[in-house]
Amino acid sequence: MDGKELIEALHSGRRIYGTLLTSCSPLWFKVVEQLKLDCIFLDTEHNKMDWHDLGWMCRAYTAIGVAPIVRIPEADAYEACRVFDAGATGVVAAYIETLEQVDQLRSAAKLRPLKGKKLAQILSGESKLEGEMADYVAKYNEGHVLLVNIESVPAVEALDEILAVPGLDGLLIGPHDLSCNLGVPEQYDHPLFEKTMLTIISKARAKNIGVGCHNLPRVEQEIRYAKAGLNLILRQIDRTLFARALHEDLTKIKQALGDVGGAKGLADDVA
Repeated sequence: MDGKELIEALHSGRRIYGTLLTSCSPLWFKVVEQLKLDCIFLDTEHNKMDWHDLGWMCRAYTAIGVAPIVRIPEADAYEACRVFDAGATGVVAAYIETLEQVDQLRSAAKLRPLKGKKLAQILSGESKLEGEMADYVAKYNEGHVLLVNIESVPAVEALDEILAVPGLDGLLIGPHDLSCNLGVPEQYDHPLFEKTMLTIISKARAKNIGVGCHNLPRVEQEIRYAKAGLNLILRQIDRTLFARALHEDLTKIKQALGDVGGAKGLADDVA
């Protein structure tokens, strides 16, 4: 899936499947290709990754038809530009709560190469792109995907304004931070959490904006919200899957052999 296909799928409501990878090993590319994933989520908020690794991963995944979406720690236009220069298809920033933050990302994803006062006038609505320049900017940014993380009560309260931002392609819900901000930490079955999730999904889909989530603990929860309109499904994290699978296998072996001790129960990864 390329950027144009990803944008079309987000807005139309067609489901998109991906996962989060933290490993920079080149051995992952064949695995991802065999899984027929649409996109890969690369997180630089919680996972340290240098620009060299990020760049070759973005371009290698793009080469096998898997769109790389990169999360940056905050809404910084310059960091977002660097992500696109590295080869990312889409950018998302953590903990978005204001229009100003969304505009920082919009300027990088949809309005390059505009800068300075001209860019500020476009963002504020004081002026608008017309004629050749409008065509040039649209072509320059073709296939660049703009997503924002929704992870707090203020973000939900500002959701109508955020969804009205021109060029926004999708929302990405952070369930761990959202549950904490709601005052029900990691209580993903709590009525308040469920109500907030459904509110975000319904408002996004009513505006033909894509909406995704990473990372719900149970598959059943993912299915339920997908049936309600969630269409960007980023399931699991490579390191979590490795830890759980190995923990399960070693526990069975140790029990069969009468050995005791070892790893304790594993907590959910909240990246």
